[in-house]
Amino acid sequence: FAHCNCLERDMSTWEPLPPVRRVVTAINDRRRSFIAEDGPSPASMTVPERPGYRNSNLWRTEGGPTDLTQSDTVLQQSGVLPPSGGTVLRVIDFPPQAATLEEQQRQSAAVFAAIYPDAKHQPAHGRHAGMHITDTVDYAIVLQGEIVAIMEDDQTVLRAGDVLIQRGTNHAWANQSTQIARVAFVLVDATGSRPSAR
Repeated sequence: FAHCNCLERDMSTWEPLPPVRRVVTAINDRRRSFIAEDGPSPASMTVPERPGYRNSNLWRTEGGPTDLTQSDTVLQQSGVLPPSGGTVLRVIDFPPQAATLEEQQRQSAAVFAAIYPDAKHQPAHGRHAGMHITDTVDYAIVLQGEIVAIMEDDQTVLRAGDVLIQRGTNHAWANQSTQIARVAFVLVDATGSRPSAR
């Protein structure tokens, strides 16, 4: 089980990040491009049991190829999975991981129950309380801070500017630093069996 080797962490040692700014473009009646929306996501969620954790869904597409005139359906997003044949773009703020295994398990259970009930959550896996599987290809782009990507057999630290391509594998995320990590995720609906090495 991946856990931090640090002193007990509390909110007094880190500050929440400001909301993600979502800027959406469109074409006006004169067929000219313009900024249609500029502000925080209307679809942000927090979990009281995990202070500092915020999921901000920014956009989603339904089916493919995507219709450029598709209206904003982000408020219809439910769970972790994108619509069938579609995508979802979200940014997640990961607070520093709780210092105790019991608290990590409690917080992880609360997050999956409240926001991601459709993920195949595997809390008893043993590597981490947040282990889960989704039938998606995920592009994870670290925007700020650092985060540990935990797989069944190994793990790696990702820092701002790093990108991980997750292909339907059992995985978890752990922030073992002392500051919030912000990660953008693009989830693409996928089918098929789990991939083997190249």
